[in-house]
Amino acid sequence: MFGSVIVQDGKVLAEGANRVVAENDPTWHGEMEAIRKACKAQGSFKLRDATFYTSAEPCPMCMAAACWAGIKTIYYASTNEDALRYGDFDDSMIYGELKKPVSERSIPTRQIMRAEAVEIWKKYHDKADRVPY
Repeated sequence: MFGSVIVQDGKVLAEGANRVVAENDPTWHGEMEAIRKACKAQGSFKLRDATFYTSAEPCPMCMAAACWAGIKTIYYASTNEDALRYGDFDDSMIYGELKKPVSERSIPTRQIMRAEAVEIWKKYHDKADRVPY
């Protein structure tokens, strides 16, 4: 049901299909596969000026990946409401969770070892050869 194509400068960079059930991998959405393949083909984690065509409105995970990849434009066919009505795909819980403060989310989430993590971030910040993100 879920497929995607990424195009840049009129050329198809990659295609992706949903394989969640086949691979027992909840992240194997068609959009995620297309982004992974396109980035690998480009030799970059950024797909600047790329256009994304997908069969359905991207879920939160896929939309985040598209943003991180620098996708310029997304075209989608069916809506989240269509996926819910005709396929029982319901992402409303995820959207609701993301709006809540961390302390109120259904999966217990607690911060630990911040001081140690910040020290690592400081070293990363000062690293002369770090790749701009």
